[in-house]
Amino acid sequence: MSGADFPIQNLPHGVFRHRGRERGGIAIGDKILDLAECVAAGLFDNAEVAAAAEAASQSELNTYMAMGPAASSALREAVSNILSENGPGSDRLRALRHSLLLAQEEVELKLPCAIRNYTDFLTSAYHTERHGRLKGLADPLPPAFKSLPVAYHGRASSIRPSGYPVRRPSGQWKGKDRLAEFGAVRCLDFELEVGGFIGCGNELGQPIPMREARDHLFGYCLLNDWSAKDVQWWEQVLGPFLGKSFITTVSPWVVTAEALAPFRGPYPGRQPEDPDILPHLRPTVEMTMDFLELTLTAEIRSARMRAAGAAAGRVITRTSTRHLYWSFEQMVTHHASNGCNLLPGDLIGSGTVSGPEPEEMACMTEMTSAGTKPIDLGGGERRNWLEDGDEVVLRARAEREGFVSIGFGPCVGQIEPAVSWPT
Repeated sequence: MSGADFPIQNLPHGVFRHRGRERGGIAIGDKILDLAECVAAGLFDNAEVAAAAEAASQSELNTYMAMGPAASSALREAVSNILSENGPGSDRLRALRHSLLLAQEEVELKLPCAIRNYTDFLTSAYHTERHGRLKGLADPLPPAFKSLPVAYHGRASSIRPSGYPVRRPSGQWKGKDRLAEFGAVRCLDFELEVGGFIGCGNELGQPIPMREARDHLFGYCLLNDWSAKDVQWWEQVLGPFLGKSFITTVSPWVVTAEALAPFRGPYPGRQPEDPDILPHLRPTVEMTMDFLELTLTAEIRSARMRAAGAAAGRVITRTSTRHLYWSFEQMVTHHASNGCNLLPGDLIGSGTVSGPEPEEMACMTEMTSAGTKPIDLGGGERRNWLEDGDEVVLRARAEREGFVSIGFGPCVGQIEPAVSWPT
């Protein structure tokens, strides 16, 4: 299982549909451990672990996420023992273990939880500054950027799991002579992000201090913040709206915070001219190695590539979460600093994870200088923006010497033509 996304060191949670029924499970290799069947078989003799397994076997994981890191850690250990070749258990348990595993290819993966709120942050200075220059802003990096994690409230109802088709939206943009035009959007883009799911929430009016923020993060996924840039740049006065709300795609497996614990590093260094972090957002001494480190890629597989039988597309981005200016813990603390109540299953996005180098640009707007310099996909294909039939595949891996690397599974979306506007 070397190089696999889901070795026993990972054990991410998700929800799947099999034989007409939706329920929760845990990915292991190319299989899914059916937690409902494990509970029915009485494999969890500890009452607290059994309660956690029961919650994690439901068709929505919000209740399980709300139980906190102690419950998920206990279930993780119990599942690891069940799946381990050398773990404790009788011969009956070892034989039963194989009957509880379903092939991932035989099920339909769903959203892992009910997502009632979605907040998208903007935490890459490289991405923010490039966009500001392309839009001709006098100050491409907003003054507030280095004092707080900038964010907007996104649309939760249009979040979909990997594999759901991406319908090209219609919208309004600035046309010739500054007159508005309407139609199928021309400047369709992807944005490579990481998503974080809230576990334990907070009461309205009660902030979350930095020292507690990590305990409020249940786990992580990949996130594609699809964007219609022509619409977004024309309409954005109060913030993103129809240029973003048509769909957001997430990978269906939630990699827990505990599984990612070995893959954390020091907070990125700040420049001497940067403002000091205000005390409420300052990492504590115990959090000096609390910054998530992931390698991320994006590839495009065009309709022509698929017709030619290509199993993979052209990788156009390779970047790292090390390029983000703010951590997920800081995002959580800032989000709740005014007393805003976060709910179990709420999703927060990192913002586009762009780095300083050209190959680390994590959206086509940056790569093509807003559509003016096309990128080469090979085979005579070039792109200024995404075209109908293009499939975008996001991937992530956590790697560190001395540890088994783990992945997230792909986050996939294929562009379909816009619907005919009703007359």
